[in-house]
This record gives sequence, C-alpha cells and structure tokens, in this order.
Amino acid sequence: MTNHKKNSSEENLTGTLLATFGIGLIIIIFWIAAFDLYIGRF
Repeated sequence: MTNHKKNSSEENLTGTLLATFGIGLIIIIFWIAAFDLYIGRF
C-alpha cells in the first residue's frame, strides 16, 4: 500500500512538473513574440 501511494504521488508530481514546464514554455514564447514585435518597430 505504501508503494502504491508513492507511485501515485510520483506520477502526480511528474504531471505537475510537465504542466509547469508547459506553461513556462508558453509564457517564454509569448515574451519572445512581444519582444520581436517591439524590436520590429525600431
């Protein structure tokens, strides 16, 4: 039973990590696009 809880917790943690990286990647892409638009004006 302890192993099952541990595996479930690790899977949940991995999912959280992937979600965090996904959101971070979207934010970085957004900032790069905004910076490119800003630089393009000058």
